[in-house]
Amino acid sequence: MSNHSKQAVRQPFAQEHTRLIGSERGASISSTSFAHQTQDLICFSHLRWNFVYQRPQHLLSRASRHFRVWFWEEPVADQQPWLEVRPINPKLHILVPHLPAGTDPQTQHDYQRRWLQELLAQQQITDFVAWYYTPMALNFTEHIQPRLTVYDCMDELSAFRGAPPQLREREKQLMQQAQLMFTGGQSLYEAKKNLHPSVHAFPSSIDNHHFGQARLGLDDPADQQALAYPRIGFSGVIDERLDIQLLGELARRRPDWQFVLLGPVVKIDPASLPQGPNLHYLGMKAYEQLPAYFSNWQVAWLPFALNESTRFISPTKTPEYLAAGLPVVSTPIRDVVSTYGECGTVWIADGVEEFERSIEAALQNPSALCWSRIDAQLAQCSWQQTWKDMHTLILEQFQLQYQKHSLYE
Repeated sequence: MSNHSKQAVRQPFAQEHTRLIGSERGASISSTSFAHQTQDLICFSHLRWNFVYQRPQHLLSRASRHFRVWFWEEPVADQQPWLEVRPINPKLHILVPHLPAGTDPQTQHDYQRRWLQELLAQQQITDFVAWYYTPMALNFTEHIQPRLTVYDCMDELSAFRGAPPQLREREKQLMQQAQLMFTGGQSLYEAKKNLHPSVHAFPSSIDNHHFGQARLGLDDPADQQALAYPRIGFSGVIDERLDIQLLGELARRRPDWQFVLLGPVVKIDPASLPQGPNLHYLGMKAYEQLPAYFSNWQVAWLPFALNESTRFISPTKTPEYLAAGLPVVSTPIRDVVSTYGECGTVWIADGVEEFERSIEAALQNPSALCWSRIDAQLAQCSWQQTWKDMHTLILEQFQLQYQKHSLYE
């Protein structure tokens, strides 16, 4: 989660129109307060900016060097309807629709459509990229006319618990509209490559410098200092993708190991999580804090269940653990096996007994592991390079549009 300051901006919904107010102190944001940009980028996301810091934040922070970025989140419940506009920097704003609890779907769409139109008008956004993480945003954006539509398909959302029944149909519609489609992993690419004429695989990347700090021996965070060693760590969203039975059984079999889990509990009952003296749920941590936690673990693990919701995942934490100098033990997630299964610092284990043996092996002599091979691999998959390659594809599409337009002049 980012530690960016939260300067809330209210946009009350009036009977006939909405109004942008620049800050709680009342300073207005006018269209002239930004230097005119050739392009804007409006992103529609099912993930919140101030949640786990992952793919959308890495990519769109970098995109704001080239575009004025507007990151539109899904609605949150509030007493009255208004649009929060929260600046992260002069070229990156988070937009959060606030709607009364129980607002019916059609009214939600109507509010969001009107607020979006107001944003386009007030900020003079006429030439822009529409970037989608959730196809469900088409419910209120079908009418917009972007210069380019990008679908960054980071997960198979239709396989997640609680997915809307219309999601598959909306995704099909989005793929028909999008000129570019990116996927968050190789297996997802294989599943989608024949469904769109321009699909490109961009698996989980790495901020090497950030997580490489963990190799320097950082101070142990306060809420972890009292824990014994060895420590087996997991960092990420704790939801239906986690193999709870595996976690509980391994903790029971190895009371001498400390299992540390960082991250929010989402879509599952926290009471369903296994408990024990060597199981430690420390909650969600800021992105900036993660290297210190990783620096004081001995092994990282990915105890994912093998089900529909994990069939196409490409865990961002795999390269982050490795950049931190942690050996990794994972269930046989396809993208982990194909990308890191032969690197020498990742063990693939299926079942509690294999996990126990693999973690024991990883703990034996970590200094003897060959890190040069994986470090060379990680050096080729930075978020900076991923954004550079995506941006190149976007610019190529602009050029194709220009050439096509020139033919008909």
